[in-house]
Amino acid sequence: MSDVWLVLGGTLTGAVGPGISVLYATYGELITERAGRINLGTEGSMLMGACFGFIVTVETGSVTVGVFAAMAAGAGLSMVMAYLVIYRDTNQLATGFALTLFGAGITAYAGRGYVDSIIGGLNPISIPLLSEIPKLGQALFQQDILAYIAYVLGPLLFLGLHYTRAGLSLKAVGESIEVAFAAGRNPHVIQIAALAAGGALAGLGGAQLSLGLTHTWSEGMTVGRGFVAVGLVIFAMWSPLRAMVGAFLFGGAIGLQLQLQTVGAPVSPFILDMLPYLIILFVMALWSRASARAMPEGLKGVLKATT
Repeated sequence: MSDVWLVLGGTLTGAVGPGISVLYATYGELITERAGRINLGTEGSMLMGACFGFIVTVETGSVTVGVFAAMAAGAGLSMVMAYLVIYRDTNQLATGFALTLFGAGITAYAGRGYVDSIIGGLNPISIPLLSEIPKLGQALFQQDILAYIAYVLGPLLFLGLHYTRAGLSLKAVGESIEVAFAAGRNPHVIQIAALAAGGALAGLGGAQLSLGLTHTWSEGMTVGRGFVAVGLVIFAMWSPLRAMVGAFLFGGAIGLQLQLQTVGAPVSPFILDMLPYLIILFVMALWSRASARAMPEGLKGVLKATT
């Protein structure tokens, strides 16, 4: 019984850190998809953020500068995506995947001299009183600044999407470019802005991984988290608040995986490595019909065009 409580407590404590990096990428992809675009380059933007955020932090000695560099790197890759799919009319699914491969290649090259280097990075900040809540306080309120920003960003995005002119314009473009254009909006500008914001947030997720969670850089360290973020947007039915649930579910799965390894559970390590992704696939399958109904009309057209 003590092992069970140890695993459950460790899972809760270990859920937030891995969940935050995925949450930022999910926020970014959600904004992009609300504008009627799918960016499979999210994984590449996360890698760019993790790598260049780490490099700039090492070279400047400033974590703050490194975080902004990570956002710029992630946004830069997404701007390439924006140019290709909006102005050159390339297939956005193929383009996004190609940019992920590009991001993986350039970060492997640029970061080769920094592999396994250790830096101070982002330090945890304890919130008085809240951090003293048993288990929950340690998990939620002894985190770095990026975690606290992520907590607040979800509700702010929800309010922004539903109650601001910018958010309503974004959703209008995602539903129908023609209708949005007829209403006096510029769909291309809105989609470019959405892709840039999405890339910046994915880069921020990468920075949280290298500067906040691990304090190191290693090649391919995102291990598919960007693709998980794309799936979590569907699970969340394009809602920032549900995205928080999905991201922490993924983080909890990673925490469970680590705890089972710690207590020596008689499960193949290969199964444990797959566990977080299997859980997300299972949950997505349960929610597939509801997600299909909530999908923006613009995305339905994209998916039909690729089948």
